[in-house]
Amino acid sequence: MQPVFTTIDHGRTSDAVVRQIESLILEGVLRDGDRLPGERDLAASMNVSRPVLREALKALEARGLIVARQGGGNYVANVVGEVFSAPMRELIAAHPKATADYLEYRREIEAITAEMAARRSTSADRQMIASIIQRMEEVHAAGDFDAEAEIDVEFHNAVGECAHNFILLHSLRSCYRLLSDGVFQSRAKLYHLRGAREALLAQHRSIAGAILAGDAAAAREAAMAHIDFIIQATAESERADDWQRVAQLRLQHRLQGRTPSAPEALSPGLGGEADGE
Repeated sequence: MQPVFTTIDHGRTSDAVVRQIESLILEGVLRDGDRLPGERDLAASMNVSRPVLREALKALEARGLIVARQGGGNYVANVVGEVFSAPMRELIAAHPKATADYLEYRREIEAITAEMAARRSTSADRQMIASIIQRMEEVHAAGDFDAEAEIDVEFHNAVGECAHNFILLHSLRSCYRLLSDGVFQSRAKLYHLRGAREALLAQHRSIAGAILAGDAAAAREAAMAHIDFIIQATAESERADDWQRVAQLRLQHRLQGRTPSAPEALSPGLGGEADGE
């Protein structure tokens, strides 16, 4: 296996260390929340002194790329999560139209991403995609909805990585962060629609198969069909929720109309007293 952190052969300065860690974050090798190796191991891996390493880590921390935890090591900062500020995330969550715009955006951007992934994926990329699909099959068979939701996001992130475009990769990660954080609450409901889980699995297989085969046109078409299905299923889920809401109101109204607290609704045949008795 190729090491993540490599030896710095020339100019063993803190700037060289900073550039290597920056590149690993930009390339998506290091993700937010990942813990860096301890100072001794990291310095040895990069062939630099510990004072040089500490200087680099302080520079990265000052720039907001890593976070040092007291007694707990150094971690990659949540740089992707800052793309959408907290107030904007609250606005997105509060407005239903945002869901439609979100899916429209995903449909177009994921079509491009899948097409690029089919053209650019390496053997290591294809191995990663095949591994994720295998795990997706396993959690599907186990009926674990939470695990299915997690690996769904992981699969789409992996396709983004296979496209080998930095801007696209981090834009997608910020986009999928909204899913992982539950901003779109209707997402989990899709798994409870009849046949939805099977359809989603089949769609992921199609996207993966096209990428593994290097078929850019098929990958693009499969990605768009996947989002089209989600758009349709989301509308169906929302409509079913509205039906349930209305049905519950009707039932509640009828039940309340037959209680002693509403005597005007009673009739002689339903337990009330007839006039003149």
